[in-house]
Amino acid sequence: MADLPKLWLSAASSSGALPLGPVDLLIGAGLVLVAGVISLILGLGLEKRLAIAALRTAVQLLLVGYVLVFIFEAASPWLVLAVVLLMTLAASRAAVQRPSRAYRGIYLQTFVTLLVTGSVTTAAVTQVVIGVEPWYQPQYVIPLLGMVFGNSLTGVSLCLDHLLEMLDERRDRVEMALALGATAWESARDCLREAVRRGMIPIINTMTVAGIVALPGMMTGQILAGADPLTAVAYQIIVMFMISAATSLGCIVTALLVFRRLFNTRHQLMASRITQRAP
Repeated sequence: MADLPKLWLSAASSSGALPLGPVDLLIGAGLVLVAGVISLILGLGLEKRLAIAALRTAVQLLLVGYVLVFIFEAASPWLVLAVVLLMTLAASRAAVQRPSRAYRGIYLQTFVTLLVTGSVTTAAVTQVVIGVEPWYQPQYVIPLLGMVFGNSLTGVSLCLDHLLEMLDERRDRVEMALALGATAWESARDCLREAVRRGMIPIINTMTVAGIVALPGMMTGQILAGADPLTAVAYQIIVMFMISAATSLGCIVTALLVFRRLFNTRHQLMASRITQRAP
């Protein structure tokens, strides 16, 4: 443990950003302390949750930082692939836990969806646009894939939640359309469209206000690290396009997989497969 502060300082000094030490983080924690005092004065009862959240944030991010230092120095493709799988597992779990309804096999389908769409879009950017060599360079692959997962899982989760809710609550309308001769696709098409549209709302809103209401995270980080603002902007534009592509692909694939799971070849809605989760 004695080498950890040295590792911290060496990692900080190698970048263009001004280094921050443990004392600086403690001073920054005072901002959370102010929010806790306000909660205590107003009787909101949030001070304990704020303290736990702040502690978890600091511990988790510091651990991730030291792990990333090790991964960057090792530069092993197998290590990078292992991290990618762990990130996909965590993102899939988060995406599946949010919807109020589920069905058997939802976790595996979400895992495959995020892995394929996230890997394809990230590889397109790192290999075609940026030209990263070697392809597994963790400095590019892990942060970019993390941004893709962090945004696309929200879209996939919203798409899942909305689609399962509509198919469950509108089952009478869907089954009536099927009984009148409509195909499974015709009866579910509107639900699929609305679900994909719902999943795309967050990233569209983010892209709409980027640079006007807020400076996106990657651009801010590069500017703080000393990068040229126009270079940072160019990277951020590519990242936003990458995230929007991954989110749209993820929502479309998710909607199609749900459709295949809940409708059989005889054009019947298998609504019994949808299970309601306890609140």
